[in-house]
Amino acid sequence: MTTLPLLIFLINSIALGIGLAMDAFSVSLANGLHEPEMGRGRMNLVAGTYAFFQFAMPLIGWICVRGIASAFTAFQVAIPWIALVLLLFLGIKMLVEGIRVRRDGMECEHCLKRECGGCEHDRTDEHRRLSLPMLLLQGLATSIDALSVGFTIASYGMTEAFGACLIISAVTFFICIAGLIIGRTLGTRLEWKASVLGGIILIAIGIEVFVSAL
Repeated sequence: MTTLPLLIFLINSIALGIGLAMDAFSVSLANGLHEPEMGRGRMNLVAGTYAFFQFAMPLIGWICVRGIASAFTAFQVAIPWIALVLLLFLGIKMLVEGIRVRRDGMECEHCLKRECGGCEHDRTDEHRRLSLPMLLLQGLATSIDALSVGFTIASYGMTEAFGACLIISAVTFFICIAGLIIGRTLGTRLEWKASVLGGIILIAIGIEVFVSAL
């Protein structure tokens, strides 16, 4: 690449990364709200998982477009339905957990301050922690529409496609870290309402992805 095409390539890849990362950012925000105790290591794991999926999906889409374009075009119809089902499932689950915490009275002052050693709050916190299967489902749900990017980068060679996906992944990682930090900060103030809000965000993303595809 000459300097100008390289610059255009970088700008296009970063713009793609920002656009594709918005759903992952919103889910990161929801996770931060839901789990305000999340430490730096888990934040890196969560953001890294989303970044991995945002790297893999466009690359898989590129491979499909270059190899089995007709079959991949037919599969595209199912993409928004898959994203809708996954995000509705995850959102409703988070919403129900928030309502359950409210119902069980876990918002008491002692629990919120972590001062009552004998109540069930510790078990509730553990239950609220984002599990690996749920994290993988979120990563899939927020990145599956990125398969369509295979058409956008169809003219790229292997090196260019790989590089574009790496840039998209890096952009996603940092945007998701920002989402987790914001969500975690707000989550400590919103108490049980954070889980409810997080669930609503996930449901809204699922609907938005589906409607946008239509």
